[in-house]
Amino acid sequence: MLTLQDLSQYLQQLLSPADFADHCPNGVQVEGKEGIRKMAFAVSASLATIEEAVKRGADVLLVHHGIFWNKDPHLVIGTKKEKLSRLLKNEISLLAYHLPLDGHPKLGNNWKAAFDLGLEDLNPFLLTGKTAIGVKGKMDPISTEAFQKKLEAYYGHPAHAALGGKKEIRSAAIISGGGHRYIDQAADENVDCFITGSFDEPIWDIAHERKINFFALGHYSTERVGVLALMAHLHKQFRIPCEFIDLFNPF
Repeated sequence: MLTLQDLSQYLQQLLSPADFADHCPNGVQVEGKEGIRKMAFAVSASLATIEEAVKRGADVLLVHHGIFWNKDPHLVIGTKKEKLSRLLKNEISLLAYHLPLDGHPKLGNNWKAAFDLGLEDLNPFLLTGKTAIGVKGKMDPISTEAFQKKLEAYYGHPAHAALGGKKEIRSAAIISGGGHRYIDQAADENVDCFITGSFDEPIWDIAHERKINFFALGHYSTERVGVLALMAHLHKQFRIPCEFIDLFNPF
């Protein structure tokens, strides 16, 4: 039987969390039972997600966004108490991998999307710690309108777009999730477009001023990619039941 220790050690080697300057503890955040017969996967450890993991009889819940962050208060009250209570009562282990699941060169939110979208000549983008979390690459020429439709079909989410750059796209940089603030870095790299999850009011003007095309496909939708890829990898590796908990989140 797969044990929590075996799983944790395998993921430490696979995702190399020590290489990233992260904002949270990566790895086991809550320890449950030792033996693992079923794993659940999700983007975030929300209360609704944890309750669904309980219903599905999961021994492990593996997420991108855990429940502990460096700047959080240390008090175990309110929603945090409810989450911990359900995990501990049902002996469900919570494992979280944040930036390591963004930056992995095969399974990460950014590199996996780049492969799937047909980008080539891939290179790291946006160094954090020892490792870059994003990726940039080239592609066959495609119109901005056609590429937007391709992105929306891939991520399953409408794009918020600021088309400030070329009418034909030949290169792109990708940072999943809350990456809109890195638009200037993408412009500095001279790529034709920047793909991320979130957006904010200043981005419209920056995209036009820096002459770059910007696409935001949703924080949640852009960070399903790595979790699903990791789930498929672990199912193949350990041959135990795995389920993705995909609760509605339009953001």
